Amino acid sequence: MSANENRYETAVARYFEAWNADGAEALAKTVAAAWTADGGYTDPLADVRGHDGVAAVIAAAHEQFPGFVFRPAGPVDGHHDTARFGWELVNTTDGSAPVAGFDVITLAEDDRIRSVFGFLDRVPAAE
Repeated sequence: MSANENRYETAVARYFEAWNADGAEALAKTVAAAWTADGGYTDPLADVRGHDGVAAVIAAAHEQFPGFVFRPAGPVDGHHDTARFGWELVNTTDGSAPVAGFDVITLAEDDRIRSVFGFLDRVPAAE
């Protein structure tokens, strides 16, 4: 694995640590480790900037899907300061993954996330 490939893998690993953090203190710590102070997160349901905004989006996902964790779906691919990867939201009880998507991230010079552009590929039907 080249240094650049490791850079992308490490950034994405920190991203998943934040999404799977348990509790407000751990969430704040992992978001700060993964994102720059002015880093953003944009998907069809959210458009936020800064650690507090990113943490709020993650906390809302945990509230909507208790007992679920995010996991990578496939390899990380990257070039220059940009990487892309798939993910699934998995029920820890039965292993089902009702939500899946694809994210593109840009990295700052310190290898923290500057921006995330998320796409939802699979979502539960509205009830």
